[in-house]
Amino acid sequence: MNIEYHRYWSEHLHQDMEFKVYGHAGKPVLVFPAMGGRFYEFEDFGMIGAAAWFIEQGLFQFFTVDSVDNQAWCNWNAHPYDRGWRHEDYDRYIIHEVVPFIRQRCGEDTLLLTTGCSMGGYHSANFFFRHPDVFDSVISLSGVFSLRLFVGDYVDERVYFNSPLLYLPNLNDEWYLEKYRRSRIILCAGQGAWEEEMNAELSVMRGILEAKGIPAWIDLWGQDVNHDWPWWRRMLPYFLGKLTENQPHSE
Repeated sequence: MNIEYHRYWSEHLHQDMEFKVYGHAGKPVLVFPAMGGRFYEFEDFGMIGAAAWFIEQGLFQFFTVDSVDNQAWCNWNAHPYDRGWRHEDYDRYIIHEVVPFIRQRCGEDTLLLTTGCSMGGYHSANFFFRHPDVFDSVISLSGVFSLRLFVGDYVDERVYFNSPLLYLPNLNDEWYLEKYRRSRIILCAGQGAWEEEMNAELSVMRGILEAKGIPAWIDLWGQDVNHDWPWWRRMLPYFLGKLTENQPHSE
């Protein structure tokens, strides 16, 4: 498997940012780490290994980025107002620095799949819904769809526009809605330990998407399925397989 390590100074975050690339061809997959996680955790926790067949077959290339959660939504020592501004810096880093790097390799008009687990599941969904001109597929595993766990009842413009449960019900712009309806949306959670909040928000999200006429695969796994890596290692290849069922597989 082709594996690359990259480190660049980010003009938008004003710090060095690191990421890794896995694979040589196929649809690009932008991976967000779990809360406060690093670019290497997808490999360390066996997720790259779980998806290795798809990567080696040239069906997907994975790009695993760093987070700045501990400077943004998870910076408990900062006011939510300031945390929101730092997240917007991160949004610009992803869209204006990481995505151009990916498109330079995969094609200027390439649309990306995004995924992640837990907080990475939140980021993957939020980036997908905010930027449907960049992403046409999302696999969100055990993610939430609001920032209530991080900022409580506080809402300002940045909290609002980074909480899909807040902005999607009021979104009526057909430019966005048409792109969502043409996309592959997979939102999954278990019903075991530490999945209660994810279940609750997934139920609300289901209602929002149905009301907007946006097709989505909302998949709720069993009561033994906990909020943990062993289950995410089973979920990811399962959904990658579903996305590629009708595609020819090279030898």
